[in-house]
Amino acid sequence: MAVRLFEARQHVEFYQKYRFSPAENLQRVIFSYLEEKKLAPTRLAVDVGCGSGQSTRILAARFEEVVGTDISEAQIQAAKEAASFPNVSYRVCPAEELPFEDGSVDLVTAFAAAHWFDIPRFMKEVDRVLRPHGCMALSTYFPNFSVHYKDCSERLTEILTETQDLLFEYADEKVNRVIGEYKEVFDLSPFQDKRRFLETMGVGSKETQVEIWVPCVCVLGCKGP
Repeated sequence: MAVRLFEARQHVEFYQKYRFSPAENLQRVIFSYLEEKKLAPTRLAVDVGCGSGQSTRILAARFEEVVGTDISEAQIQAAKEAASFPNVSYRVCPAEELPFEDGSVDLVTAFAAAHWFDIPRFMKEVDRVLRPHGCMALSTYFPNFSVHYKDCSERLTEILTETQDLLFEYADEKVNRVIGEYKEVFDLSPFQDKRRFLETMGVGSKETQVEIWVPCVCVLGCKGP
């Protein structure tokens, strides 16, 4: 069963302000995989669970058309209102019911979103819409961040960890897919050619000089002929 979250306007505003865009090293991993698989043509990329479009826009330079989809009308409206590119558009739809023809999509992505989907149904839909040799990239960051600021990094990280431990008591069970490093997502991928990449990325805040180190996982797959 899919989960509906981040639909209220206040949620959308928080999402726009605090959600991480995919880090450059994660982007390099994904695009290197596409180059390795010689993904061509690069006509259509679909970013599922796109929220307010932070991850969708990074695909614009590499594909003729990019479509971001999300189940939330408020999120899609926010994405449409943000500065973007002429080849990027957005649609409201469930992740498990993508409005694309069979074998018409070159790349399907989902950034910090796939754990909320009905994974078996979503994977079946990805397999349907991808053309032969099309690729999939599903990634998220883990909640066990570490904070780095001058000589108080260790204490800041302890405070963050203590707070997260309290909040996790109320977290949706699907968060366990993130804590499990997307192993379930990887196992349910229907493609023989698949990989699971793990790395820690550093993200600097634009408002302060605090740096956050974020463990990240990415499941990659390529549809065979």
